[in-house]
Amino acid sequence: MAEEDDARIRILQSLRGKICEAKNLGPVSGPNRLKDLCTFCTISLDQEEVFRTKVFDKSITPFYGEDFFFEIPRPFQFLSFYVYAKGVFQRDLPVGKVSIRKDDLCKYSGKDDWFNLQPVDPNTEVQGKVHLEMRLNEVITDHGSTVLTVHIKLQGLVDTLIFFWGGESCTCVKLIYFHLMSFRSDQKKTKVKKKTSNPYFEETFFFEVTRSSSYSRKSQFPVEEEDIEKLEIRVDLWNNENLAQDVFLGETRVPVKILQSDRVHKAWYLLQPKGTGSKSKSDDLGQLRLKLTYIEDTVLPSTCYTPLCNLLLKSPDVKPISASAAHILGDIFRERYEAVLPMVRLLLYHSRFVPFVSAVAALELDNTQEANTIFRGNSLATRCIDDMMKIVGKSYLAVTLKPVIDEICDSNKTCEIDPIKLKEGDNVEVNKENLQVYVQKVFSSITQSSSNCPPLMCDVFRSLRHLACKRFLGDPHVQYSAVSSFVFLRFFAVAVLSPHSFQLRSHHPDPEIARTLTLISKTIQTLGSWGSLSKKLSSFKESYMYDFYKSFQEEKCIEKVKKFLDEISSNVSKESCRQEDAVVLKEGEVQKRTQGKKNFSKRNFKKRWLRVTNRELSYHKRKGKEALCTISVKNIQAVEKLDESAFNRKNMFQVVLSEMPLYVQAGNCVEASEWLEILGQVSRCNEGRLTTYHSSNYTAGAWQCCKNQSGSAPGCKPCTITMLANLQLDIDCDREAERIFSLLSSNESKLQNMEDACASMAVYQGPQREQEEYSKFTIQEPKETFQTLKQLRNVMEELQRQHNSRNNTTAQYGSLDNPIVGKTS
Repeated sequence: MAEEDDARIRILQSLRGKICEAKNLGPVSGPNRLKDLCTFCTISLDQEEVFRTKVFDKSITPFYGEDFFFEIPRPFQFLSFYVYAKGVFQRDLPVGKVSIRKDDLCKYSGKDDWFNLQPVDPNTEVQGKVHLEMRLNEVITDHGSTVLTVHIKLQGLVDTLIFFWGGESCTCVKLIYFHLMSFRSDQKKTKVKKKTSNPYFEETFFFEVTRSSSYSRKSQFPVEEEDIEKLEIRVDLWNNENLAQDVFLGETRVPVKILQSDRVHKAWYLLQPKGTGSKSKSDDLGQLRLKLTYIEDTVLPSTCYTPLCNLLLKSPDVKPISASAAHILGDIFRERYEAVLPMVRLLLYHSRFVPFVSAVAALELDNTQEANTIFRGNSLATRCIDDMMKIVGKSYLAVTLKPVIDEICDSNKTCEIDPIKLKEGDNVEVNKENLQVYVQKVFSSITQSSSNCPPLMCDVFRSLRHLACKRFLGDPHVQYSAVSSFVFLRFFAVAVLSPHSFQLRSHHPDPEIARTLTLISKTIQTLGSWGSLSKKLSSFKESYMYDFYKSFQEEKCIEKVKKFLDEISSNVSKESCRQEDAVVLKEGEVQKRTQGKKNFSKRNFKKRWLRVTNRELSYHKRKGKEALCTISVKNIQAVEKLDESAFNRKNMFQVVLSEMPLYVQAGNCVEASEWLEILGQVSRCNEGRLTTYHSSNYTAGAWQCCKNQSGSAPGCKPCTITMLANLQLDIDCDREAERIFSLLSSNESKLQNMEDACASMAVYQGPQREQEEYSKFTIQEPKETFQTLKQLRNVMEELQRQHNSRNNTTAQYGSLDNPIVGKTS
């Protein structure tokens, strides 16, 4: 049972951040000046590109403003950000890069920093790892000398760069050994392996070190410490080009001192940049401003998190709510906005969010003195509801806003109405008319969307409305302002302002379009608040906005807003028996192998637009076109990775169907991982789901993975166990619990301070502290809060013990289970 539990331990990595801007971009090779070129940025895990910004027009100080988030599906050494200049008649020209070693990412996590761009040197652009088998043997020659024989067996290489020349990729390996005494070099070379980035060599080489010495045949040969310290084996990997010199792919150096006599050393070694390469020029290439948050979680089996989850999930029932574990978590991390997110996800998944947020909202209202300031601060209640709307309302936003946002961004009409910002030749009346048309479309889309509002959001809004009316009995507007402050101010207006942050657009809009969206967002905020304000136009500051608002029929807008707010916060339950709407879970461009083809021609792979909803999987010739093929998700039997050797392509996966598999190649490892996760989740409970699969294809009368000649033979590998998750909410409960544990563990001092404050106030009747000490926390009932803190501490100690027991690994450093990272010393 222990082995099964250990097998379910997951190491999960994610990266969130923003490519903000660049400044003072330096010279770039090529005939054109940099200021005449357009630039863009890419993100790479080692040398695999996983994200690209849009191209920014001619500027040496571009503002990219691109947010990114992705799960990191594989080990990596470096996270790199490249700035490229877009060539017109030539390939893209590298301006510079920022490369951060994985171990150093924690230094920059959550920070906004400027990084100096470094030159892009081909000899440093490496990735991949090589597996070696080495043995140190003692051999006594007939001439009375002693020979140390190093036996090296090259077993394989993975994830190297692929260079294409004449449509083929080739990789070869050189092994170089430096003689200790005479400094002679002994070079040996493997055969060239073609058409693969995962070559399997299975070649053996011998190197000899000869030294005269007096010895006794019965005694063991002594190895002197100072000699062994200097000996090393260097393995270089090269791309064997057809037309020019070989291209360096990477190297690794192994000190002979780690070898033991007559024992085989087997290990993976990550490739490194060329150690003897010339230093790149230190030109001033400019700077890049980045904001990064890297998270690595060791997720244990579900049973380990049960006590912590139970403690958090009973929070809505704790009286007062401030003494609950969930409230304590939010109180401890009140300055860290993202810290509440994992707690919100857990409460959502277990249907405990509405009672919890109702309780914390009631606590906030008790401390609110003016009705017109209701829910305007950055409180625990507002943070929880903000996170909930982003999670639950994702498809709601897409249905309501995406069509009109696409129209605004694609038509690119000028809408500037500020006289100071008007450009020469602009007509303010035309611009005002354009803006009014856009605002009317957005406003109508929102106010007519109540039937699409998720039931959970309606439940929260109904509770807020009830609580606000109860708190401010004499104010007729508060029932609307309690809801509009969220749905208009914090949801729709923010999504209009930053559509890329809500996945409504793939990239940050251009400055002119961003200005248009800003004006629309400001207008929508005001129109949304009309139904809940006693003061209308007189409260507006900018004169040009005042004139613009007069073009709207105030009474009709107020009527529409109130009707919409009534519908999404009414006492009538939104839950109905109608069939669940199809929700797009993921879509994007892929390479799909033509069904039924037996040969391996590259022409059999076609670009297709792949789309998966909670009901079906379909592929299209292009985005927006009719489906070429539609597959019900109920018919999916398995979704698994495909061996690269099947089609000599990386990042491939297969959707196993009863007729024949669907073979798909994703753009990079991140995309492949996301497709596998989504398709695996949506088909997890299918009745016909397989337990085994074939990791390669069936060709030449046999499965290439197991050589079974029967096309209907059962799979030779067990299918991946898909973790339980809620597809609509995209929630992995074990991971969220691990995040909460990590946050609490890293802030034990705050928990201790809160515990001491409770003890000082009530438990031990000790000396009272200054009131400022208490103001950092919400402590209504010290005894209840103290008991919850003690329970939290006990749960954390047990989880830490579970982590420690599983971290006592016996895997050898540099072994298959524990590969060496970085240069060997």
